[in-house]
Amino acid sequence: MKRTDYITWDEYFMGIALLSAQRSKDNNTQVGACIVNHENKILSLGYNGMPTGCDDDEMPWERDGEPINTKYMYVCHAELNAILNRSSGSLEDAKLYVTLFPCNECAKAIIQSGIREVIYLSDKYDGADDNIASKRMFDMVGIKYRQYETTGRRLIIEL
Repeated sequence: MKRTDYITWDEYFMGIALLSAQRSKDNNTQVGACIVNHENKILSLGYNGMPTGCDDDEMPWERDGEPINTKYMYVCHAELNAILNRSSGSLEDAKLYVTLFPCNECAKAIIQSGIREVIYLSDKYDGADDNIASKRMFDMVGIKYRQYETTGRRLIIEL
């Protein structure tokens, strides 16, 4: 008889997005993303971080100050990194699991890439202009989005 306490696909992929977020060097916000196809095969992963080749020890991580001296001018968001990190093939009709609802800039990349569903963990910027714009664009093009429903299950990884 097979076991019945295995994790769901949503738990699995959101867990991978959460694990990916732990690669982020950002001391305030860690975001992870996992893109999967209709067969539940992982196509790509990403987390928020500096562009490839930019030394994250020399780049700014501050949130406040002159824009040129803050992280916002430089950091690639998890969703964009996941889209750009795919090794081959199409993202057409894929699902994106992400730990934070996408900003409007990432929403544009999601739309252009062909992703058709977004499953997010947190929507902490709900009501902000970029959040409203993301939802407006997703609604306009028929991208489904839903908040991940936590199960309360605790997964522990010991290394």
